[in-house]
Amino acid sequence: MSRLNVNPTRMELKKLKARLKTATRGHKLLKDKLDEMIRRFSLLIKLNKKLRDEVESQLGQVLKEFAFAKGQLSKGALENAFMLPTATLQLKRGTTSIMNVEVPALSVEEKTGSEPYPYAFAQITSEADYSVKRISEVVAKLVKLAEVEKQVAMLADEIEKNKRRVNALEYVMIPQLEETISFITGKLDENERASITRLMKVKSMIADKNG
Repeated sequence: MSRLNVNPTRMELKKLKARLKTATRGHKLLKDKLDEMIRRFSLLIKLNKKLRDEVESQLGQVLKEFAFAKGQLSKGALENAFMLPTATLQLKRGTTSIMNVEVPALSVEEKTGSEPYPYAFAQITSEADYSVKRISEVVAKLVKLAEVEKQVAMLADEIEKNKRRVNALEYVMIPQLEETISFITGKLDENERASITRLMKVKSMIADKNG
C-alpha cells in the first residue's frame, strides 16, 4: 500500500490522525448499516418467495377453474357474462424508506358495485364463480409481489454500493492513512534523535573548549 505524498511535519501528522479517526468511525457506521441492510434484504427475499409461491399456486387454480368453465360454455355466452365488469381497481403508488433507501409502496383499492359478479348465476357455472372470486384475491397479492420485487432490486443495488464504500475504507483509505502516519512518526522521531545528537555534540565541543 503506497503512502500519501505529504510533508512529514507535526501539523500533517495531526491532520492525518484526525482523518484516520473519522475514517475509522465512518467505516464502523457503514459496516453496521450494511449488516442491517443485508438482514432486511434477507427478510424481503423470504417474503418475495412466499408471495411468488402463493401467487403462482392461486393463479394456476384460477386458470384451471376458468378453463373448466370455458369448456362448458359457448364462446358467446362466456363473452356476454364478462362483458360488463362490476368492479374497478385503482393502483396507488407511494414511497417508503428502508435504511434511508426510498423504495416504492404500492396498494390496490377495489370498488365493487351492488352485485359481486358480472353475470346472473343461471347463466354460468360455479367454476366461473370460483375463478372470479379467486382472481380478485390474487390481484392484491400480485401488486404486493411487484412492490417487494422492486424493493429487493433497489436494496440489492444499495448494498453493492455500500460494500464498495466499506471496502474502500477498510482496504485502501485506512491502511494508507496508517502507513503515512507511521512514516511521519518515524521521520519525526529520527529528526528528534538527530537534533539531540547535534545538541550533545555542540555541548561536548563547548565543554572541551572551556576545559
